[in-house]
Amino acid sequence: MSRAPRSAAARRSWGEDDSGCTILHVDMDAFFASVELLDRPELRGRPVIVGGQHRGVVSAASYEARAFGVHSAMPVSRARLLCPQGVFLPGRHGRYAEVSREVMAVLGEVTPVMEQVSIDEAFLDVAGAVRRMGSPLTIARWVRREVRARTGVPASVGVAGTKHVAKLASAHAKPDGLLLVPLAATVPFLHSLPAGALWGVGEKTRAVLERHGLDTVADVAATPLPALHRMLGVAAGQRLHELAWGIDPRRVAPGRVEKSVGTETTFAEDVTDRAVLERVLLDQAHQCGARLRADGMLTATVSIKVRMADFTTLTRSRTLPAPTDLAHDIVTAARELLAGVTIAADGVRLLGVRAERLVGAGAGVQATLDEDPHRAKAERAMDGVRARFGSAVLRPASLIDTTRGSAFPGASRDLS
Repeated sequence: MSRAPRSAAARRSWGEDDSGCTILHVDMDAFFASVELLDRPELRGRPVIVGGQHRGVVSAASYEARAFGVHSAMPVSRARLLCPQGVFLPGRHGRYAEVSREVMAVLGEVTPVMEQVSIDEAFLDVAGAVRRMGSPLTIARWVRREVRARTGVPASVGVAGTKHVAKLASAHAKPDGLLLVPLAATVPFLHSLPAGALWGVGEKTRAVLERHGLDTVADVAATPLPALHRMLGVAAGQRLHELAWGIDPRRVAPGRVEKSVGTETTFAEDVTDRAVLERVLLDQAHQCGARLRADGMLTATVSIKVRMADFTTLTRSRTLPAPTDLAHDIVTAARELLAGVTIAADGVRLLGVRAERLVGAGAGVQATLDEDPHRAKAERAMDGVRARFGSAVLRPASLIDTTRGSAFPGASRDLS
């Protein structure tokens, strides 16, 4: 769920005319926390926080926890200070994926023109479903009712004429609500919002806008385009100007290919030893490589994320000589990137690897001249063994902790 700023004024009814509003954005409410409450109903009404038990970040927080200021991406240590009475639960990503599939199956009954953008949200273009199911507003009500009845978790839905406005509408419908923004109300709705609500406005862009006195979307819309170009650059200035006036030509893209896969490790204790960090990169590279091969994808770019003990976060990326799905190539690039990072004296809190700029394995990509076919066969053979006997039965020898039988004791992982 987006944590972009919201406006109380935007939550009001904007009318019932849904003609032309065929874009729905369905967003599950505090999804991970909702699934935990589904399985543990005795926790309802209590502040539930899902994430790393001690050193990680918050993945989701129930609305009771949010009342204390807890939100996703917050360090768990901070969440414990804000909400010491909270119920802190480790993530169960397999379970969340299971419920997600059930939700997406419901949405798939409405229309094949569905774009799943994360585990808990999707866009639908219901233009082709109107004759069969009724108006967009009728369909949105059906979606909310069926998702709740079949999965037990709540969903909020935004209905609008564009993806951008539908996503903003679903955010303002939360929790467990529905908001229609008629075509005629698009600009008034947008102009009731803070500038930070616009898609693509992060902390840096928001600071630039505030420095120029642009606090609301209406302020952005009223600013001459050349002035926005000077502030933000031509491309970003043009995009924000169009969004501020409700212009968003993006269509719902069914079957959208994932743009990246990656994994992160949050350490139980800050790590200063580069040898340990390089072992982590090797483990992560094998996870990414296996995921790429399973999805039939190759990566053209490898990036790493390094978060220091003081939460300073660095990212580095490198384009590969040729797209690959091999852990050997991924870890080679990742280790070279890490070599260029100065490790702070108090160590590293989190380390991650991401495979980006994905292309299909059947896209006719030419291999590099020095590619080792035996290495590719070996990694694919490992995939087969793990698929049959489990992921823990086979791994590079350097990753085995002989005293604990695991690669990195005390660390928590997040695979996306």
